[in-house]
Amino acid sequence: MAEAQGTEAHGTEAQGSGAQEATGARSAEAQARESAIPPQRVPSWGRSARAVSTGRLGDALPHLALSLFFLAGYCLLALLRYYRFGSPSWDLGIFTEAVKGYAHFGAPVLSIKGPGFNALGDHWSPILALLAPAWWLAPSAATLLVAQAALFAWSVGVVSDTAARVLGSTGRGVLVGTAYGLSWGLQRAVDAEFHEIAFAVPLLAVVGRQLLLRRWERAAWWALPLVLVKEDMGLTVAMAGALLVLCARRWSLGAVLVLFGFGFTALTMGALIPHFNPQHQYDYWSKLPGGEHPQLWQLMVVPFTRLTVWKTCGWLLGIVGFLALRSPLLLLALPTLAWRFSSANSMFWGPDWHYNATLMPILFLALVDGVDRLRRSERLPGLRGFAEGMVPASTGIAAACLVSLPVGLGGLSDPAVWTQGPHAAALRAAIATVPPNVRVEASMGPLAQLAARDDAYWLGGSKQVAPDYLCVDVAGWDGGPTDLPGYGAALHPGNHYTVVFQQDHVTVLKRD
Repeated sequence: MAEAQGTEAHGTEAQGSGAQEATGARSAEAQARESAIPPQRVPSWGRSARAVSTGRLGDALPHLALSLFFLAGYCLLALLRYYRFGSPSWDLGIFTEAVKGYAHFGAPVLSIKGPGFNALGDHWSPILALLAPAWWLAPSAATLLVAQAALFAWSVGVVSDTAARVLGSTGRGVLVGTAYGLSWGLQRAVDAEFHEIAFAVPLLAVVGRQLLLRRWERAAWWALPLVLVKEDMGLTVAMAGALLVLCARRWSLGAVLVLFGFGFTALTMGALIPHFNPQHQYDYWSKLPGGEHPQLWQLMVVPFTRLTVWKTCGWLLGIVGFLALRSPLLLLALPTLAWRFSSANSMFWGPDWHYNATLMPILFLALVDGVDRLRRSERLPGLRGFAEGMVPASTGIAAACLVSLPVGLGGLSDPAVWTQGPHAAALRAAIATVPPNVRVEASMGPLAQLAARDDAYWLGGSKQVAPDYLCVDVAGWDGGPTDLPGYGAALHPGNHYTVVFQQDHVTVLKRD
């Protein structure tokens, strides 16, 4: 019996061993079949980024150094223009008054646009209040220029580090970050002095970063503050929500972001801005084709009839080798392009001023995504080499654009940038002649510096209030006034002004 039992036991072991062998064979066969099946294509941003950084300080140093380099360059460019009185517009004076108002815990009143004019009745930019602490430390228009340089430099580090993570190389990341920092959109914005979009640039860079790294909730949270930058940014927030739905299948999160973006834009344009506006309206409806009641076909057709629009699109996409077209991230740029190209104001159409700065982080992060997609593409193997070469080439393209558009850091090669000359000295002396905390009406050059310490008005822009001082710069003013006391009396009938300073075409007059 024992032998029989042993025989049965042996047979049982043999059967178990055979079953295990069969199971193993089937498992190996299944693995072979599975390995033969090509992996399913994952939707947009479905693959995790190649994490280069491990959170150590050493990994962040190249990107931090790049940010500091551009911070120094942007500050140098902006401050050189500021101290030689090269203001291209009255905008720096306007934003100086707004920040000064917030810093004094009051309304952001823009006397330059008119007595008692509230900045929130022009554009919805309450985010400017964040600059109040900086104003307490240094109450000067130059503070705004340094703040903008810091915000732009922050975005450089974000783009550089994100590119390193996605492309798997710190060197590639630094190359993309350098190209972005040199991009003509940022350079134009620095050249145009401070604007509220300075806050949108790093926010959009972080939103794009979180989307590429598949951090959906973080992307949504970083998108929300955009509605405090400018009223149209709510449309960009809505587009971020649409991307979460289309590319990440985050239905609830995306829908909330879409509704919030559209809703806040309607609230600001329809209620908040008119509430603070002197005429209780949103002034920029009239800029659309067809006036305040444009037809849909006008909004969709009119922009494509303008040659300048096509040129600007070429500049925007050309700087990234058109590879941004491979990324759904490019959709974030559509709301901004839509309102700009639909406007009746031709200034919005071209590559000038600051209007393209918010598009630069979107374009370069879309470039990073496009390069990564082409490297992994099985359908377009011929474009892999082009995608790889576009990373170092982007820096050369950005530098070439600066030569073609001699602004920003490219303009530092002009010797006139570094010299201030006797006219700047005369303007400084004129500003010193005007005491602080008075009502002063000034021409373009000294306006921002006077706005930092006085109640400043645009020359000839306010008929209701007679200023205590006039600061008039007639240099380069064709047909400018020669009898300046008479000019002051003509601007403000019933008042008499006496010259208290005159040097190199700059005159200061005091009201008797």
